[in-house]
Amino acid sequence: MAGPGEEGDVMARYRSPLVSRYASAEMAYNFSERKKFGTWRRLWLYLAQAEKSLGLSITDEQIQEMEANLDNIDFRMAAEEEKKLRHDVMAHVHTFAHCCPKAAAIIHLGATSCYVGDNTDLIVLRDGFNLLLPKLARVISRLADFAEKYADMPALGFTHYQPAQLTTVGKRCCLWIQDLCMDLQNLERARDDLRFRGVKGTTGTQASFLQLFEGDHSKVEELDRLVTAKAGFKRAYMVTGQTYSRKVDIGVLAVLASLGASVHKICTDIRLLANLKEIEEPFEKDQIGSSAMPYKRNPMRSERCCSLARHLMTLVMDPLQTAAVQWFERTLDDSANRRVCLAEAFLTADIILSTLQNVSEGLVVYPKVIERRIRQELPFMATENIIMAMVKAGGNRQDCHEKIRVLSQQAAAVVKQEGGDNDFIARVRADPYFKPIHKQLESLLDPSSFTGRAPQQVAKFLKEEVRPALIPYQSEMGGKIELAL
Repeated sequence: MAGPGEEGDVMARYRSPLVSRYASAEMAYNFSERKKFGTWRRLWLYLAQAEKSLGLSITDEQIQEMEANLDNIDFRMAAEEEKKLRHDVMAHVHTFAHCCPKAAAIIHLGATSCYVGDNTDLIVLRDGFNLLLPKLARVISRLADFAEKYADMPALGFTHYQPAQLTTVGKRCCLWIQDLCMDLQNLERARDDLRFRGVKGTTGTQASFLQLFEGDHSKVEELDRLVTAKAGFKRAYMVTGQTYSRKVDIGVLAVLASLGASVHKICTDIRLLANLKEIEEPFEKDQIGSSAMPYKRNPMRSERCCSLARHLMTLVMDPLQTAAVQWFERTLDDSANRRVCLAEAFLTADIILSTLQNVSEGLVVYPKVIERRIRQELPFMATENIIMAMVKAGGNRQDCHEKIRVLSQQAAAVVKQEGGDNDFIARVRADPYFKPIHKQLESLLDPSSFTGRAPQQVAKFLKEEVRPALIPYQSEMGGKIELAL
C-alpha cells in the first residue's frame, strides 16, 4: 500500500472538491489536462495546415502524421520533458514531435508559447460558456413553470423583512427569474464577445510570420484569418501583446460573479421561506437534516449554493488585479493565477446551476401555512378598505379612523404581548359601530383583492420575455437533475 502522498494513494492527496465532489464530468473535462494539451496539438495542426495552404514547404505527409497523433499524448514523457526544460509548451512540442518525426521540423513554426496557451484558454472559456448556458436556461425554465403554477396564489410580501402588502408566490419567483434572465443575456454576450488571439508572434507584431512569408503582409493576414476560422471563431483581436488583453478575463469572470450574486439572493430567499415553513427545497425520504435533531429539514442545497456563490463572487478580484499589473507586452505573474481562477469560476458556476436546477425542480409549497400568515397580517392591511366601506355606508371618516386605531392597537397587543392570534376582525364584528359593513367583511378580506396585477404581470412576463429567451435552448431542456451528494 502506498504511503501518505504517494502516487498510488489517491486519498492521501488533496483534490479540489469542485472536481472530486461537485462539478459535472463535462465541465471537469473542459478544464482537464487532456482537453488542454489536445487543443494545443490541434492548434499546431491548424497553423501547419494554414501555412501549407499559403505556400510554405509543408507536405501532406507531415499534416497527416500530425492528424493521426492529435490524441496520442504521452503525458509521462511530457512531464519528464517539462522537468528538464522548465517550459511546458516546449515540453509538449518535443513530445508531439517524438510521435510525429516527419512533422517535427514544422511543429510550432513561427509561433510563440501564447499561440497555444492563450488561444486554448479562449477556446476553453467559449466552451465553458456553452456548457453553462443550457444549464442556466433549464433553471429559468423550471422556475418559470413554478411561477406559472403559483401565479395567483396570494402570499405575504416583505420589505425590510417586515410584513408588507401581499404579492403572489409566482410573482415573487418572477423576481428571481428576471435576475437569471439578465445573467443569461450577460453570459451570451460575454461568450459572443470572445475573440481569438490568433497568430500574432512574440510581442504581437507578427514579425516571425512576416519573415516566413518574405514580407507578404496579405499572407500573414490570411494566415491569421484561416487559423481563427479553423478554431471556430469569427474574429480575432486585431492587436495583442504577447497575450490577449487580460481585461477579457475580467469580463468573463464579472458575468459569472454576477450570476453568483443572483443565485445567492434566490437561495437566501428560499432559506428564509423554509424557516417560515412556506416553501422548502426538495428533501429525500432518507435524508438526514441533523445528526442531533432528527426533526430537522435543513435547506442544505440552498446553503451549498450560497456558500459556493460567495466563492464565485470573490474570484473576479483575481483578473481585476492581474490586468492592472501587466507590464508592457506581458509578464508571467498572470499565469499561475489564471490557472486557478478561470477554472474555478466555471467549475463553481457549473455546480451552482446544477444544484439550483435540482432545487427548482422540487420546490414544495405549503398553502395552509401561507394562508395562516396572511390571516395574521391582512386585517391590518385591510383597514383602509374598511374605512372606505364605512364612509360609503354613511359613516364619518375621522370617527371610523379612530375606532380602527384603537381596535388595531388592542389586536396588536394580543399578538405581541400575549402571543395570540390577530383578532382585529373579531373586534370589528363585535363593535356595533361597524354593523353596516359586517356582511362585507369577507369580501373586504379576500386576499386576491390585495395582490394587484401580480397574476397578470406573471403571465405577461413569462410570455413576452422569459419563454422567448429560452427558445435557443429548447433541445436541451429535458431531464431532471439528481445530485450525487
